[in-house]
Amino acid sequence: MTRAEEKKYEGLSPFEVKDKLIKMASSHFERIMLNAGRGNPNWVAVAPRQGYAQLLRFALQESERSGFGSGFGGTCEREGIANRFGSFIADNEQSEGTAFLQEAFAYARERIGLDADLFVHEMSDAILGDHYPVPDRILTCAEKVILEYLNLEMCAGDPPPGKFDLFATEGGTAAMAYIFNSLMENRLIHKGDKIAIGSPIFTPYLEIPHLNDFELVELQVAQSEDLVWQYPDSEIDKLADPSVKAFFIVHPSNPTSVAMHEETLQRIADLIKEKRRDLILLTDDVYGTFVNGFKSLVAAAPYNTILVYSYSKYFGATGWRLGVIGLHEDNILDKKIAALPEVDQQALHDRYHTVALDPAGMKLIDRMVADSRTVALHHTAGLSTPQQVLMVLFSLSGLLDKKKGYPYKKNAQQIIRNRHVLLYKNIGIPCPKNPHSADYYTTIDIPNLARDRYGHEFADHLVRSYEPIDFVWRLAEEKSIVLLDGGGFEAPNMSVRVSLANLATEAYGEIGRGISDLLADYHARWKEHKE
Repeated sequence: MTRAEEKKYEGLSPFEVKDKLIKMASSHFERIMLNAGRGNPNWVAVAPRQGYAQLLRFALQESERSGFGSGFGGTCEREGIANRFGSFIADNEQSEGTAFLQEAFAYARERIGLDADLFVHEMSDAILGDHYPVPDRILTCAEKVILEYLNLEMCAGDPPPGKFDLFATEGGTAAMAYIFNSLMENRLIHKGDKIAIGSPIFTPYLEIPHLNDFELVELQVAQSEDLVWQYPDSEIDKLADPSVKAFFIVHPSNPTSVAMHEETLQRIADLIKEKRRDLILLTDDVYGTFVNGFKSLVAAAPYNTILVYSYSKYFGATGWRLGVIGLHEDNILDKKIAALPEVDQQALHDRYHTVALDPAGMKLIDRMVADSRTVALHHTAGLSTPQQVLMVLFSLSGLLDKKKGYPYKKNAQQIIRNRHVLLYKNIGIPCPKNPHSADYYTTIDIPNLARDRYGHEFADHLVRSYEPIDFVWRLAEEKSIVLLDGGGFEAPNMSVRVSLANLATEAYGEIGRGISDLLADYHARWKEHKE
């Protein structure tokens, strides 16, 4: 393929280019394609799923008590349901998942303080999926359990004072779409506004602002490769500019997979207190559970931060589409809405008056729920109740994991760490070991690798003579290895993003050798041309 043809593909999102790379890589029948381009893990959390299966059995048993006759069930009865659940557990104590259910529900009662009948009934009724979600934002007991889990994993068990309101969503991607839309609908950002983007970053955060729905101006707040993908103070200080309306980040980052130092979190918190009390923060923290002692921006600046968390990666649940938005009950966004000019207040009253008696008093997170169904369909809003049940069971498994010394977390971290080590060993370079790294992805800077291995002259030739996408293109075509172009994430040009989550461990040795061998091929071609 010519440089001109490659250049056309560089205008696409890396995730769209991926489809072309897969087609190229799979066209060689003599080779097995290795696709490390997507971030879905190849493991699943078994215990909460086994618990889900047993809970569904119990709920069906409860439904059949209604007496509708063969093949029909009715609504679960709340009175005495916790006792019947206890009998079900005792009768099925040898079944996979029962012990987990017993332990999880005991934790919800004893540690979170949930009423036994209320909780068992909510979960049993919800798993049947026979009602619209009520409350539509998130089920009552579900919110308490999920909040307990988020306090542990997003705030290192030390949450800020007050409470966060949660909105259960169809994964983190739906959460992002809802947030961008509601920020615009509620006059918190406007077309032409400047927003800061922490880069490198998951590509939709780079692409969404340019859509004609938003037409936002982007300001890059860049991590430094020399600082092992931390934000220099000078980059954070860009947020002091009052024309910057919001700061959007993925934390730990994607594709560099590194969490911010606590000093950087504190610098952001101090900047907000001293100069930018109005700054909106949006943090997507899906990889936070892979970093020990992780702290989100919600821990540092709770009143300014919109939290997005997805269960997809840690629990191996990308197909379930499970996510949540969190917003502190005392947040600056609601205050900014209340301070809007009268003309905007009237427009928002007109937008929401059919779903709220007091539209002016409607919280932003509740406006997001309405906006998620274009307001008029608000009565059918909310994440499906069976999905919310699995979120609860995942959350309880995470809380129980802490109680047991984190065996699940340690195993998940070790799986990707083993792959990380094998990849770097076969590339032939030292494997970075960083306590702030999630290790879920890694970014290989090919020009830097070329410089270290073959010298500056060759590295300069590589950058000058080839399109940035050429390396991943040839990896797919010649080695049947699919990686994503790091430049599409605002990582260095001709870098590659490797997902360490979705292939068998031994595959990463082959990917490492493929990267090293391809670079050697480039070098041999250059050397031959020179001679």
